Amino acid sequence: MRVVTKGLYALGLGAALLLAGCGSDESEGEEVTLEFFSNKSENIDTYEALIEEFESQNPDINVKFESPPEANTIIKTRLTKNNLPDVMSLGGDAIFGEIARADVLHDFSGSEILDNVQNSYVDILGALVGSEYEGSYGIPYATNANAVIYNKEKIEELGLEIPETWDELINALEIAQEAGEIPIYYTLQETWTAMPLWNGVAGNLVPPDFAERKNEGETTFLEEYDLVADRALELLQYGHDNNFGYDYNDGNRAFANGEGVFYIQGNWVIPDILTYNPDADLGMFVLPVNETAEENELVSGVDVLLAVDDATEHKEEALKFVEFLTEAENAQQYIDEQHAFSGIQGVMQEDEVFEGINPYFEEDRLTSFPDHYYPIGMGGDNLIQEFYIYQNKEESLRELDEEWDKVYNR
Repeated sequence: MRVVTKGLYALGLGAALLLAGCGSDESEGEEVTLEFFSNKSENIDTYEALIEEFESQNPDINVKFESPPEANTIIKTRLTKNNLPDVMSLGGDAIFGEIARADVLHDFSGSEILDNVQNSYVDILGALVGSEYEGSYGIPYATNANAVIYNKEKIEELGLEIPETWDELINALEIAQEAGEIPIYYTLQETWTAMPLWNGVAGNLVPPDFAERKNEGETTFLEEYDLVADRALELLQYGHDNNFGYDYNDGNRAFANGEGVFYIQGNWVIPDILTYNPDADLGMFVLPVNETAEENELVSGVDVLLAVDDATEHKEEALKFVEFLTEAENAQQYIDEQHAFSGIQGVMQEDEVFEGINPYFEEDRLTSFPDHYYPIGMGGDNLIQEFYIYQNKEESLRELDEEWDKVYNR
């Protein structure tokens, strides 16, 4: 766990001032400590720098920063114990929806902070909570993109254009394979790495209201994921000889060193690749799973949202900290260092790696991560990894339906 504090001296001084003020209504000099919890290890250094700046501007507010291993398990446990941190940095996924539905988060509706946020991401968070719940319980801070990273040098050597349709994609993969290259580098040893391919395909082929209709008993995976399964398996054929033998770090290292033409992942992988090879010349494009280019959208979601415990004793200070983080300069620092995109209006990602997908943000051609709406505990990543291994389409889709129903009907 990483913790940011101002040190024992400051705490001692704060205690002394508090004692000196006993019997008086004056609270000047009294220090407030906010607990700030993050579920991502990748953004620790960025948050620590921002916290240091916030504390320098607000000497009476101390921010204790925590980013523990197994953060999602810990935050769910703290929810059950009614002991949430003052401010939380969470993922825009089903866990956030569960916390928000517990009616324990501050509602930002009508807040000036919310006025500066891109509406499409507010809607995505609202869908995670559920249409029957009114209010906005998180501020979309950083967003992400599930797409295709490519090696610009290899694309040029192979004489390829960036594919914009399904047929163009398959043609490009065939050319790469015939040239002796690894068309797509897969790292399917870990279950979660099964999801970028699945989300990239399903995000464009399955209507965004699938989860709601599934919960109402109006549809099934077997009915609507048939083409998704077919196309995922077809793309899987363009990997290497050991798709399930390498993990995420193996793949990042290999791709950084020139193995593979394409890499189906997200923008979050870029910093790791550049760590292995700072000179890697990378680009990114939308996975074109539709027959026409106009039908393809960028799979994007809220990677980081900011939430506040509604019962915190330091609501004013907590909201002040959230407001600070969402100021344009600070939001820009976050996305620059994290190679992410911003939920804050006017804060743009200018890294040339993302030139190929920036127009989708500007034109609001976005669709959400399908698996963010799968029930917690369903084990979708495990089931999808098994599907890739055994390639038993109907049985796997039926199992996804069964596991969804088991969890939802508990």
